[in-house]
Amino acid sequence: MKQKILVGFLSVEALACILFCILQTSFTRVFSAAMAFPFEQIGMGLRLLSLSSWFGNAVAFVVYFATSLSPAAALLVLGKKRKLYAEDGLLVALSAVLFAVLYIMINPGIIGALASGANGVSVGKPVLGAVVYSMLCGYLILRALRLFSIGGTGQLLGYMSSMLKLLSAVFVYLIFGSCFNELLDSLTALRAGNIGNEQFLGASYVFLALQFVVGVLPFVYNVLIAFAALGLLEEMRIEHYSAGTVAAAGRISRICAAALVATVIANISFNLLQLVFAKSLMVITTMVQIPVFSITFVLAALLFARLATENKQLKDDNDMFI
Repeated sequence: MKQKILVGFLSVEALACILFCILQTSFTRVFSAAMAFPFEQIGMGLRLLSLSSWFGNAVAFVVYFATSLSPAAALLVLGKKRKLYAEDGLLVALSAVLFAVLYIMINPGIIGALASGANGVSVGKPVLGAVVYSMLCGYLILRALRLFSIGGTGQLLGYMSSMLKLLSAVFVYLIFGSCFNELLDSLTALRAGNIGNEQFLGASYVFLALQFVVGVLPFVYNVLIAFAALGLLEEMRIEHYSAGTVAAAGRISRICAAALVATVIANISFNLLQLVFAKSLMVITTMVQIPVFSITFVLAALLFARLATENKQLKDDNDMFI
């Protein structure tokens, strides 16, 4: 049941990423970059509300302060529930940064004054968003590190499960957000560079789509591996050395092997097909794919599965001696 909920969440995330990419392509003034979301849209909404009337200006002022102070308010709530640590101070800093970032988003002319060039505003907004996200991610990483260091075995299994779910969300974003956005940009660039030759672009469209599929294949397998690893963790919660644990570990091993083989074959096949149809293509992309992050994730999952299997064998051997 838990995995069904996760599948539903990831499906909604995938649809949201696709929708955002389409909106970013169609409404560049409102959706300039993923990194600027949602601060850019909040700033635009507050600016429109502020200019509407005196009452709208008052509401915008309240919303601006409430949004900016939300991390500091969260710190007050946390202080009543547990002991505060050094990393919790980042929440206060995050509130201060939100005050500045949202103010600049409400008044984007400030970005043009600070950044040089005609594209200063479009470049400056993602930079501002990156500052907020870097502080938020930094706090979460430091907080997670502290939890990992003081957690017991059962808690560590829970944390590992949460990390796998988070990684699944990251992989879905990479597929339907980052890579899909690159596909749309490539299609747009292809059309723009071949005005008047649209009737000859069919094969190029197909190969850009194939390039997208080959590029996201490692991430698709990573999601499958994450789900298999979640199944293994559930078995380990019940019994570390059960037959179910060994079966789940074997499932991970098979998926990991299939992932590496499929990634290599897909890359080679794409390059060969591109060579065969080179005369029909308006754009040719050479792919020598070395997905280091995906390979590392696959090897880590494979190692984890092998250790679980070996521990079961050692347990069986010890039981025989006893």
